[in-house]
Amino acid sequence: MNIRVRGTMMAVLLGIFSAGYFPHAMADSSVELIKMLVEKGILSKEEAAPLIESREKSIEANASHNSSLKAEHGGTVVTTATEVEEIVERKVSEAMDQKLDNHIDTRMDKTITDKVAARVEEDFPVQASHGSKGFTLATRDGNWRTNLQWRAQTRFTSPTRSDPRDIGDFTSDAQNTFEARRLRMKIGGHGFRPWIGYYFEVDLQPTRSVDSSSSNASSRVIDWRITLDKYDWAALRLGQWKIDYNRERVDSSGRQQFVERSIVNRIFTIDRQVGVQLRGRLFKNTPADMRYWAGVFTGEGRGVRNDDEDMMWMGRLQWNFLGRDLKWKQTDVEYTKKPTGSLAIAAATNKGRCTRWSSSGCGNLDGFTSPANAIDGQFKVEQMMQEFAFKWHGLSIQQEFHWKTVEDRVAGTKSDFTGSYAQAGYFFHHLIPAIPEPLELAFRYAFVEEPNEVDRTQENKREEFTLGANWFFAGHNNKLTADFSHLTLDDGFFNRKVNDNRFRVQWDVSY
Repeated sequence: MNIRVRGTMMAVLLGIFSAGYFPHAMADSSVELIKMLVEKGILSKEEAAPLIESREKSIEANASHNSSLKAEHGGTVVTTATEVEEIVERKVSEAMDQKLDNHIDTRMDKTITDKVAARVEEDFPVQASHGSKGFTLATRDGNWRTNLQWRAQTRFTSPTRSDPRDIGDFTSDAQNTFEARRLRMKIGGHGFRPWIGYYFEVDLQPTRSVDSSSSNASSRVIDWRITLDKYDWAALRLGQWKIDYNRERVDSSGRQQFVERSIVNRIFTIDRQVGVQLRGRLFKNTPADMRYWAGVFTGEGRGVRNDDEDMMWMGRLQWNFLGRDLKWKQTDVEYTKKPTGSLAIAAATNKGRCTRWSSSGCGNLDGFTSPANAIDGQFKVEQMMQEFAFKWHGLSIQQEFHWKTVEDRVAGTKSDFTGSYAQAGYFFHHLIPAIPEPLELAFRYAFVEEPNEVDRTQENKREEFTLGANWFFAGHNNKLTADFSHLTLDDGFFNRKVNDNRFRVQWDVSY
Protein backbone atom coordinates (compact mmCIF):
# COMPACT_ATOMS: atom_id res chain seq x y z
CA MET A 1 0.00 0.00 0.00
CA ASN A 2 1.25 3.55 -0.74
CA ILE A 3 2.88 4.96 2.43
CA ARG A 4 1.19 8.38 2.12
CA VAL A 5 -2.26 6.84 1.60
CA ARG A 6 -1.77 4.38 4.42
CA GLY A 7 -0.60 7.16 6.75
CA THR A 8 -3.63 9.26 5.95
CA MET A 9 -5.98 6.34 6.51
CA MET A 10 -4.31 5.57 9.86
CA ALA A 11 -4.71 9.15 11.04
CA VAL A 12 -8.38 9.15 10.14
CA LEU A 13 -9.00 5.79 11.74
CA LEU A 14 -7.19 6.80 14.95
CA GLY A 15 -9.48 9.81 15.18
CA ILE A 16 -12.48 7.58 14.74
CA PHE A 17 -11.34 5.03 17.29
CA SER A 18 -10.51 7.72 19.85
CA ALA A 19 -14.07 8.92 19.54
CA GLY A 20 -15.30 5.48 20.51
CA TYR A 21 -16.57 4.53 17.01
CA PHE A 22 -16.97 0.87 16.12
CA PRO A 23 -18.84 -0.61 13.11
CA HIS A 24 -22.00 -2.50 13.92
CA ALA A 25 -23.86 -5.12 11.88
CA MET A 26 -27.26 -3.63 11.30
CA ALA A 27 -30.51 -5.25 10.19
CA ASP A 28 -31.02 -4.90 6.46
CA SER A 29 -34.56 -3.80 5.58
CA SER A 30 -33.86 -4.33 1.87
CA VAL A 31 -34.55 -8.06 2.27
CA GLU A 32 -37.95 -7.28 3.71
CA LEU A 33 -38.57 -4.88 0.79
CA ILE A 34 -37.78 -7.63 -1.72
CA LYS A 35 -40.15 -10.03 0.05
CA MET A 36 -42.89 -7.38 -0.01
CA LEU A 37 -42.42 -6.87 -3.77
CA VAL A 38 -42.78 -10.62 -4.25
CA GLU A 39 -46.04 -10.57 -2.29
CA LYS A 40 -47.32 -7.70 -4.50
CA GLY A 41 -46.46 -9.63 -7.63
CA ILE A 42 -43.92 -7.07 -8.87
CA LEU A 43 -41.00 -9.51 -8.51
CA SER A 44 -41.27 -13.23 -9.08
CA LYS A 45 -39.80 -15.68 -6.57
CA GLU A 46 -37.19 -16.72 -9.15
CA GLU A 47 -36.08 -13.10 -9.61
CA ALA A 48 -36.05 -12.38 -5.88
CA ALA A 49 -34.10 -15.46 -4.73
CA PRO A 50 -30.60 -14.45 -5.94
CA LEU A 51 -31.07 -10.90 -4.63
CA ILE A 52 -32.03 -12.12 -1.15
CA GLU A 53 -29.23 -14.71 -1.09
CA SER A 54 -26.57 -12.15 -2.05
CA ARG A 55 -27.77 -9.68 0.53
CA GLU A 56 -27.98 -12.23 3.39
CA LYS A 57 -24.47 -13.49 2.66
CA SER A 58 -23.15 -9.95 2.74
CA ILE A 59 -24.87 -9.29 6.09
CA GLU A 60 -23.48 -12.53 7.62
CA ALA A 61 -19.96 -11.75 6.40
CA ASN A 62 -20.02 -8.27 7.90
CA ALA A 63 -21.43 -9.51 11.18
CA SER A 64 -18.73 -12.21 11.49
CA HIS A 65 -15.96 -9.78 10.67
CA ASN A 66 -17.16 -7.19 13.21
CA SER A 67 -17.53 -9.82 15.96
CA SER A 68 -13.98 -11.03 15.36
CA LEU A 69 -12.65 -7.50 15.53
CA LYS A 70 -14.44 -6.79 18.79
CA ALA A 71 -13.22 -10.06 20.39
CA GLU A 72 -9.61 -9.35 19.47
CA HIS A 73 -9.54 -5.87 21.02
CA GLY A 74 -12.18 -6.16 23.70
CA GLY A 75 -13.38 -2.69 23.03
CA THR A 76 -10.09 -1.14 24.17
CA VAL A 77 -8.34 1.71 22.46
CA VAL A 78 -5.53 0.58 20.16
CA THR A 79 -2.25 2.32 20.82
CA THR A 80 0.66 0.48 19.19
CA ALA A 81 1.69 1.18 15.60
CA THR A 82 1.60 -2.53 14.74
CA GLU A 83 -1.92 -2.89 16.07
CA VAL A 84 -3.00 0.25 14.25
CA GLU A 85 -1.55 -1.06 10.98
CA GLU A 86 -3.40 -4.35 11.45
CA ILE A 87 -6.62 -2.49 12.08
CA VAL A 88 -6.02 -0.35 9.00
CA GLU A 89 -5.58 -3.47 6.88
CA ARG A 90 -8.83 -4.84 8.30
CA LYS A 91 -10.59 -1.56 7.59
CA VAL A 92 -9.35 -1.59 3.98
CA SER A 93 -10.80 -5.08 3.66
CA GLU A 94 -14.04 -3.79 5.17
CA ALA A 95 -14.08 -0.96 2.64
CA MET A 96 -13.74 -3.45 -0.18
CA ASP A 97 -16.55 -5.50 1.31
CA GLN A 98 -18.65 -2.35 1.57
CA LYS A 99 -17.94 -1.54 -2.11
CA LEU A 100 -19.17 -5.02 -2.99
CA ASP A 101 -22.26 -4.45 -0.85
CA ASN A 102 -22.91 -1.16 -2.62
CA HIS A 103 -22.62 -2.92 -6.00
CA ILE A 104 -25.13 -5.51 -4.88
CA ASP A 105 -27.45 -2.78 -3.59
CA THR A 106 -27.18 -0.86 -6.86
CA ARG A 107 -27.97 -3.96 -8.90
CA MET A 108 -30.86 -4.77 -6.61
CA ASP A 109 -32.21 -1.21 -6.77
CA LYS A 110 -32.04 -1.19 -10.58
CA THR A 111 -33.82 -4.52 -10.84
CA ILE A 112 -36.57 -3.35 -8.49
CA THR A 113 -36.88 0.03 -10.23
CA ASP A 114 -37.12 -1.59 -13.67
CA LYS A 115 -39.72 -4.03 -12.47
CA VAL A 116 -41.83 -1.35 -10.78
CA ALA A 117 -41.64 0.88 -13.88
CA ALA A 118 -42.61 -2.02 -16.14
CA ARG A 119 -45.56 -2.91 -13.89
CA VAL A 120 -46.77 0.72 -13.82
CA GLU A 121 -46.46 0.98 -17.60
CA GLU A 122 -48.29 -2.31 -18.02
CA ASP A 123 -51.15 -1.39 -15.70
CA PHE A 124 -51.61 2.27 -16.81
CA PRO A 125 -54.39 2.39 -19.47
CA VAL A 126 -52.91 5.19 -21.64
CA GLN A 127 -49.59 5.25 -23.48
CA ALA A 128 -47.79 8.47 -24.46
CA SER A 129 -45.23 8.80 -27.25
CA HIS A 130 -43.88 11.14 -29.92
CA GLY A 131 -43.45 10.43 -33.64
CA SER A 132 -43.87 11.83 -37.14
CA LYS A 133 -47.46 12.88 -36.33
CA GLY A 134 -46.50 14.73 -33.14
CA PHE A 135 -47.44 13.76 -29.59
CA THR A 136 -49.62 10.67 -29.27
CA LEU A 137 -51.93 9.43 -26.52
CA ALA A 138 -53.34 5.95 -27.07
CA THR A 139 -55.19 3.35 -25.03
CA ARG A 140 -53.70 -0.12 -24.71
CA ASP A 141 -56.70 -1.78 -26.32
CA GLY A 142 -56.00 0.20 -29.52
CA ASN A 143 -59.51 1.66 -29.76
CA TRP A 144 -58.62 5.27 -28.91
CA ARG A 145 -55.79 7.38 -30.25
CA THR A 146 -55.09 11.12 -30.46
CA ASN A 147 -52.21 12.80 -32.29
CA LEU A 148 -51.42 16.44 -31.54
CA GLN A 149 -49.00 18.38 -33.73
CA TRP A 150 -47.99 22.04 -34.01
CA ARG A 151 -46.51 23.41 -37.20
CA ALA A 152 -44.86 26.71 -38.13
CA GLN A 153 -43.83 27.87 -41.58
CA THR A 154 -41.83 31.10 -41.69
CA ARG A 155 -40.82 32.64 -45.00
CA PHE A 156 -38.85 35.43 -46.63
CA THR A 157 -39.81 36.49 -50.19
CA SER A 158 -38.38 39.03 -52.62
CA PRO A 159 -39.54 40.92 -54.66
CA THR A 160 -43.15 39.68 -54.70
CA ARG A 161 -45.10 37.58 -52.21
CA SER A 162 -47.41 35.72 -54.64
CA ASP A 163 -47.32 34.65 -58.28
CA PRO A 164 -47.56 37.74 -60.55
CA ARG A 165 -50.48 37.32 -62.99
CA ASP A 166 -50.73 40.59 -64.97
CA ILE A 167 -48.45 43.34 -66.25
CA GLY A 168 -49.13 45.46 -63.17
CA ASP A 169 -47.87 42.69 -60.89
CA PHE A 170 -44.67 42.35 -62.92
CA THR A 171 -43.92 46.08 -62.94
CA SER A 172 -44.96 46.97 -59.37
CA ASP A 173 -42.49 48.06 -56.70
CA ALA A 174 -40.45 45.33 -55.05
CA GLN A 175 -41.51 44.01 -51.64
CA ASN A 176 -39.21 42.18 -49.25
CA THR A 177 -41.50 40.25 -46.93
CA PHE A 178 -41.02 38.18 -43.79
CA GLU A 179 -44.19 36.32 -42.88
CA ALA A 180 -45.64 33.51 -40.85
CA ARG A 181 -47.01 31.79 -43.91
CA ARG A 182 -48.72 29.01 -42.00
CA LEU A 183 -49.24 28.46 -38.28
CA ARG A 184 -51.20 25.27 -37.79
CA MET A 185 -52.48 22.95 -35.09
CA LYS A 186 -53.42 19.42 -36.13
CA ILE A 187 -55.47 16.98 -34.08
CA GLY A 188 -56.24 13.52 -35.44
CA GLY A 189 -56.54 9.86 -34.61
CA HIS A 190 -59.37 7.38 -34.13
CA GLY A 191 -62.07 6.61 -31.58
CA PHE A 192 -64.29 3.69 -30.53
CA ARG A 193 -62.57 1.48 -33.14
CA PRO A 194 -59.25 1.81 -35.04
CA TRP A 195 -61.15 2.21 -38.32
CA ILE A 196 -63.19 5.24 -37.19
CA GLY A 197 -60.75 8.05 -37.89
CA TYR A 198 -61.07 11.78 -37.27
CA TYR A 199 -59.02 14.88 -38.08
CA PHE A 200 -59.13 18.63 -37.36
CA GLU A 201 -56.76 21.32 -38.55
CA VAL A 202 -56.75 24.94 -37.38
CA ASP A 203 -54.97 27.78 -39.19
CA LEU A 204 -54.01 30.07 -36.32
CA GLN A 205 -52.98 33.41 -37.87
CA PRO A 206 -52.45 33.81 -41.62
CA THR A 207 -50.47 36.86 -42.73
CA ARG A 208 -52.59 39.64 -44.30
CA SER A 209 -52.05 42.76 -46.37
CA VAL A 210 -51.91 46.14 -44.62
CA ASP A 211 -55.21 47.27 -46.16
CA SER A 212 -57.17 44.04 -45.64
CA SER A 213 -59.52 43.32 -42.78
CA SER A 214 -58.11 41.82 -39.59
CA SER A 215 -60.65 39.05 -40.02
CA ASN A 216 -58.50 37.79 -42.90
CA ALA A 217 -55.85 36.88 -40.33
CA SER A 218 -58.16 35.35 -37.72
CA SER A 219 -57.97 31.71 -36.67
CA ARG A 220 -60.09 29.35 -38.74
CA VAL A 221 -60.90 25.66 -38.91
CA ILE A 222 -59.76 24.58 -42.35
CA ASP A 223 -60.19 20.79 -42.04
CA TRP A 224 -62.64 18.62 -40.12
CA ARG A 225 -63.56 15.11 -41.14
CA ILE A 226 -64.49 11.58 -40.09
CA THR A 227 -63.34 8.55 -42.08
CA LEU A 228 -64.75 5.04 -41.80
CA ASP A 229 -62.13 2.77 -43.36
CA LYS A 230 -62.72 -0.71 -42.01
CA TYR A 231 -62.20 -2.22 -45.46
CA ASP A 232 -59.46 -1.45 -47.98
CA TRP A 233 -61.86 -1.72 -50.91
CA ALA A 234 -64.41 0.78 -49.57
CA ALA A 235 -64.12 3.64 -47.08
CA LEU A 236 -66.45 6.54 -46.38
CA ARG A 237 -65.35 10.08 -45.54
CA LEU A 238 -67.53 13.04 -44.60
CA GLY A 239 -66.68 16.55 -43.49
CA GLN A 240 -64.49 19.30 -44.94
CA TRP A 241 -61.05 18.67 -46.42
CA LYS A 242 -58.86 19.17 -49.50
CA ILE A 243 -60.69 17.05 -52.03
CA ASP A 244 -58.59 14.24 -53.49
CA TYR A 245 -58.50 15.66 -57.00
CA ASN A 246 -54.84 16.30 -57.84
CA ARG A 247 -51.61 15.40 -56.09
CA GLU A 248 -49.97 18.85 -55.97
CA ARG A 249 -52.86 20.33 -53.98
CA VAL A 250 -53.50 17.35 -51.72
CA ASP A 251 -49.81 17.11 -50.83
CA SER A 252 -49.50 19.07 -47.60
CA SER A 253 -47.76 22.44 -47.79
CA GLY A 254 -45.38 20.94 -45.23
CA ARG A 255 -44.54 18.06 -47.58
CA GLN A 256 -43.70 20.14 -50.67
CA GLN A 257 -40.52 20.05 -52.74
CA PHE A 258 -40.46 23.83 -53.23
CA VAL A 259 -41.38 26.78 -51.05
CA GLU A 260 -44.85 26.94 -52.59
CA ARG A 261 -46.98 25.15 -55.18
CA SER A 262 -46.68 26.00 -58.87
CA ILE A 263 -48.55 28.71 -60.82
CA VAL A 264 -50.95 25.94 -61.95
CA ASN A 265 -52.45 25.49 -58.49
CA ARG A 266 -54.46 28.72 -58.23
CA ILE A 267 -56.32 28.12 -61.49
CA PHE A 268 -57.18 24.44 -61.26
CA THR A 269 -57.46 23.39 -57.60
CA ILE A 270 -60.93 22.59 -56.25
CA ASP A 271 -59.43 22.78 -52.76
CA ARG A 272 -61.46 22.29 -49.60
CA GLN A 273 -65.14 21.40 -49.88
CA VAL A 274 -67.88 20.14 -47.56
CA GLY A 275 -69.41 16.81 -48.53
CA VAL A 276 -69.11 13.04 -48.59
CA GLN A 277 -66.82 10.72 -50.52
CA LEU A 278 -66.42 7.00 -51.20
CA ARG A 279 -62.87 5.75 -51.66
CA GLY A 280 -60.98 2.48 -51.77
CA ARG A 281 -58.10 0.36 -53.00
CA LEU A 282 -58.57 -2.63 -55.31
CA PHE A 283 -56.26 -5.48 -56.42
CA LYS A 284 -53.75 -4.50 -53.76
CA ASN A 285 -50.06 -5.34 -54.40
CA THR A 286 -50.71 -6.62 -57.93
CA PRO A 287 -49.97 -5.09 -61.36
CA ALA A 288 -53.63 -3.99 -61.39
CA ASP A 289 -53.34 -2.19 -58.02
CA MET A 290 -55.54 0.90 -58.12
CA ARG A 291 -57.30 3.48 -55.96
CA TYR A 292 -60.57 5.30 -56.59
CA TRP A 293 -62.33 8.36 -55.16
CA ALA A 294 -65.89 9.49 -55.90
CA GLY A 295 -67.69 12.28 -54.03
CA VAL A 296 -70.42 14.89 -53.95
CA PHE A 297 -69.91 18.31 -52.30
CA THR A 298 -71.57 21.68 -51.83
CA GLY A 299 -69.18 23.31 -54.28
CA GLU A 300 -69.04 26.55 -52.30
CA GLY A 301 -65.65 25.96 -50.72
CA ARG A 302 -64.58 26.04 -47.08
CA GLY A 303 -67.22 26.77 -44.47
CA VAL A 304 -69.97 28.00 -46.84
CA ARG A 305 -73.40 26.43 -47.24
CA ASN A 306 -74.76 25.71 -50.69
CA ASP A 307 -76.84 28.48 -52.31
CA ASP A 308 -78.89 26.23 -54.61
CA GLU A 309 -79.74 22.61 -55.34
CA ASP A 310 -76.70 22.04 -57.58
CA MET A 311 -73.76 20.10 -56.20
CA MET A 312 -70.11 19.54 -57.10
CA TRP A 313 -69.32 16.06 -58.39
CA MET A 314 -65.80 14.64 -58.66
CA GLY A 315 -64.02 11.38 -59.35
CA ARG A 316 -60.42 10.19 -59.44
CA LEU A 317 -58.89 6.89 -60.59
CA GLN A 318 -55.27 6.05 -59.81
CA TRP A 319 -53.27 3.09 -61.11
CA ASN A 320 -50.30 2.01 -59.00
CA PHE A 321 -48.59 0.40 -61.98
CA LEU A 322 -45.80 -1.22 -59.94
CA GLY A 323 -48.14 -2.69 -57.33
CA ARG A 324 -47.06 -0.28 -54.60
CA ASP A 325 -48.98 2.73 -53.33
CA LEU A 326 -47.43 6.20 -53.50
CA LYS A 327 -48.21 8.45 -50.54
CA TRP A 328 -49.36 12.08 -50.89
CA LYS A 329 -45.92 13.49 -50.20
CA GLN A 330 -43.27 15.14 -52.39
CA THR A 331 -39.50 14.42 -52.55
CA ASP A 332 -37.96 11.03 -51.77
CA VAL A 333 -36.35 11.91 -48.45
CA GLU A 334 -37.28 8.39 -47.27
CA TYR A 335 -35.10 6.91 -50.06
CA THR A 336 -37.70 4.52 -51.48
CA LYS A 337 -36.10 1.06 -51.80
CA LYS A 338 -38.31 -0.23 -54.62
CA PRO A 339 -39.49 1.81 -57.62
CA THR A 340 -42.97 3.14 -56.89
CA GLY A 341 -45.20 5.08 -59.25
CA SER A 342 -48.75 6.02 -60.16
CA LEU A 343 -50.83 7.26 -63.08
CA ALA A 344 -54.10 9.05 -62.39
CA ILE A 345 -56.98 10.83 -64.08
CA ALA A 346 -59.65 12.97 -62.40
CA ALA A 347 -62.66 15.08 -63.33
CA ALA A 348 -64.99 17.52 -61.55
CA THR A 349 -68.03 19.62 -62.40
CA ASN A 350 -69.93 22.34 -60.52
CA LYS A 351 -72.61 24.99 -60.99
CA GLY A 352 -72.57 28.01 -58.71
CA ARG A 353 -71.04 31.41 -58.00
CA CYS A 354 -67.41 30.22 -57.89
CA THR A 355 -64.86 30.11 -60.70
CA ARG A 356 -61.98 29.14 -58.42
CA TRP A 357 -61.36 27.89 -54.88
CA SER A 358 -58.67 28.23 -52.23
CA SER A 359 -58.17 27.65 -48.50
CA SER A 360 -60.11 30.91 -48.03
CA GLY A 361 -63.11 29.39 -49.80
CA CYS A 362 -65.05 30.37 -52.91
CA GLY A 363 -63.42 32.94 -55.20
CA ASN A 364 -63.17 34.17 -58.78
CA LEU A 365 -60.60 33.93 -61.55
CA ASP A 366 -59.22 37.15 -63.02
CA GLY A 367 -61.79 38.81 -65.29
CA PHE A 368 -64.79 36.93 -63.84
CA THR A 369 -67.54 38.22 -61.56
CA SER A 370 -66.86 37.82 -57.84
CA PRO A 371 -69.05 35.38 -55.86
CA ALA A 372 -70.62 38.29 -53.95
CA ASN A 373 -71.84 39.88 -57.20
CA ALA A 374 -72.67 36.70 -59.13
CA ILE A 375 -76.10 35.09 -59.18
CA ASP A 376 -76.96 31.55 -58.15
CA GLY A 377 -75.64 29.04 -60.67
CA GLN A 378 -74.07 31.71 -62.91
CA PHE A 379 -70.95 29.65 -63.66
CA LYS A 380 -70.70 26.08 -64.84
CA VAL A 381 -67.20 24.77 -64.27
CA GLU A 382 -65.95 21.53 -65.84
CA GLN A 383 -62.39 20.31 -65.52
CA MET A 384 -60.16 17.27 -66.02
CA MET A 385 -56.66 16.30 -64.93
CA GLN A 386 -53.94 13.76 -65.83
CA GLU A 387 -51.17 12.98 -63.35
CA PHE A 388 -47.93 10.99 -63.07
CA ALA A 389 -45.70 10.45 -60.03
CA PHE A 390 -42.65 8.27 -59.35
CA LYS A 391 -40.06 7.70 -56.58
CA TRP A 392 -36.99 5.51 -56.27
CA HIS A 393 -33.61 5.72 -54.51
CA GLY A 394 -33.78 9.44 -53.75
CA LEU A 395 -35.28 10.39 -57.14
CA SER A 396 -38.76 11.91 -57.30
CA ILE A 397 -40.73 12.96 -60.40
CA GLN A 398 -44.17 14.53 -60.47
CA GLN A 399 -46.28 15.89 -63.34
CA GLU A 400 -49.85 17.09 -63.99
CA PHE A 401 -51.78 18.39 -67.00
CA HIS A 402 -55.05 20.30 -66.51
CA TRP A 403 -58.01 21.34 -68.66
CA LYS A 404 -60.80 23.62 -67.43
CA THR A 405 -63.85 25.28 -69.01
CA VAL A 406 -65.87 28.05 -67.37
CA GLU A 407 -69.28 28.78 -68.85
CA ASP A 408 -70.69 32.18 -67.87
CA ARG A 409 -74.43 31.64 -68.23
CA VAL A 410 -75.18 35.33 -67.74
CA ALA A 411 -72.69 36.64 -70.33
CA GLY A 412 -73.25 33.64 -72.59
CA THR A 413 -69.51 32.89 -72.97
CA LYS A 414 -67.20 29.94 -72.55
CA SER A 415 -63.58 30.32 -71.48
CA ASP A 416 -60.90 27.63 -71.69
CA PHE A 417 -57.88 27.14 -69.42
CA THR A 418 -54.96 24.76 -69.80
CA GLY A 419 -51.96 24.31 -67.58
CA SER A 420 -49.25 21.87 -66.62
CA TYR A 421 -46.22 21.46 -64.41
CA ALA A 422 -43.41 18.92 -64.17
CA GLN A 423 -40.85 18.70 -61.40
CA ALA A 424 -38.02 16.43 -60.36
CA GLY A 425 -35.71 16.24 -57.37
CA TYR A 426 -32.73 14.13 -56.40
CA PHE A 427 -30.37 13.57 -53.46
CA PHE A 428 -27.06 13.69 -55.34
CA HIS A 429 -25.18 12.32 -52.33
CA HIS A 430 -26.01 8.85 -53.66
CA LEU A 431 -23.98 9.62 -56.81
CA ILE A 432 -21.35 11.96 -55.34
CA PRO A 433 -20.58 11.19 -51.66
CA ALA A 434 -18.95 14.61 -51.20
CA ILE A 435 -22.40 16.23 -51.51
CA PRO A 436 -24.09 16.37 -48.06
CA GLU A 437 -26.66 13.63 -47.51
CA PRO A 438 -29.49 15.93 -46.26
CA LEU A 439 -29.35 18.12 -49.42
CA GLU A 440 -31.89 17.72 -52.22
CA LEU A 441 -31.80 19.71 -55.47
CA ALA A 442 -34.89 20.12 -57.63
CA PHE A 443 -36.25 21.79 -60.77
CA ARG A 444 -39.81 22.68 -61.84
CA TYR A 445 -41.35 23.98 -65.05
CA ALA A 446 -44.97 25.13 -65.26
CA PHE A 447 -47.22 27.03 -67.67
CA VAL A 448 -50.78 28.37 -67.72
CA GLU A 449 -52.79 29.49 -70.75
CA GLU A 450 -55.82 31.53 -69.68
CA PRO A 451 -58.20 34.26 -70.87
CA ASN A 452 -56.96 37.84 -70.57
CA GLU A 453 -58.43 39.71 -67.63
CA VAL A 454 -59.42 42.73 -69.75
CA ASP A 455 -60.75 40.84 -72.76
CA ARG A 456 -61.57 37.17 -72.25
CA THR A 457 -61.45 36.55 -76.00
CA GLN A 458 -57.70 37.17 -75.84
CA GLU A 459 -55.27 34.71 -74.26
CA ASN A 460 -52.37 35.11 -71.85
CA LYS A 461 -49.58 32.65 -71.27
CA ARG A 462 -47.56 32.50 -68.08
CA GLU A 463 -44.49 30.35 -67.41
CA GLU A 464 -42.46 29.40 -64.35
CA PHE A 465 -38.88 28.08 -64.19
CA THR A 466 -37.84 27.26 -60.62
CA LEU A 467 -34.66 25.87 -59.07
CA GLY A 468 -35.00 24.59 -55.52
CA ALA A 469 -32.89 23.19 -52.69
CA ASN A 470 -33.96 21.43 -49.49
CA TRP A 471 -31.93 20.71 -46.39
CA PHE A 472 -33.69 18.09 -44.25
CA PHE A 473 -32.77 18.25 -40.56
CA ALA A 474 -35.42 15.68 -39.62
CA GLY A 475 -37.27 14.76 -42.80
CA HIS A 476 -40.23 16.97 -43.66
CA ASN A 477 -40.77 17.72 -39.95
CA ASN A 478 -37.77 20.05 -39.87
CA LYS A 479 -36.42 21.39 -43.14
CA LEU A 480 -35.03 24.50 -44.77
CA THR A 481 -36.12 25.27 -48.36
CA ALA A 482 -34.90 27.89 -50.81
CA ASP A 483 -35.96 28.42 -54.41
CA PHE A 484 -35.31 30.84 -57.24
CA SER A 485 -37.90 31.41 -59.98
CA HIS A 486 -37.89 33.08 -63.38
CA LEU A 487 -41.51 34.08 -64.16
CA THR A 488 -42.81 35.29 -67.52
CA LEU A 489 -46.06 36.69 -68.94
CA ASP A 490 -47.08 36.97 -72.58
CA ASP A 491 -50.08 39.33 -72.49
CA GLY A 492 -52.41 38.77 -75.47
CA PHE A 493 -54.43 41.97 -75.05
CA PHE A 494 -51.48 44.38 -74.79
CA ASN A 495 -49.26 42.17 -77.00
CA ARG A 496 -46.45 42.59 -74.49
CA LYS A 497 -43.98 40.22 -72.82
CA VAL A 498 -42.68 40.83 -69.31
CA ASN A 499 -40.65 38.78 -66.85
CA ASP A 500 -39.30 38.91 -63.33
CA ASN A 501 -37.19 36.86 -60.90
CA ARG A 502 -38.18 35.82 -57.40
CA PHE A 503 -36.24 34.44 -54.44
CA ARG A 504 -37.78 32.69 -51.43
CA VAL A 505 -36.41 30.93 -48.37
CA GLN A 506 -38.50 29.08 -45.80
CA TRP A 507 -38.11 27.14 -42.58
CA ASP A 508 -40.82 24.55 -41.92
CA VAL A 509 -40.93 22.76 -38.60
CA SER A 510 -43.49 20.45 -36.98
CA TYR A 511 -43.50 19.39 -33.33
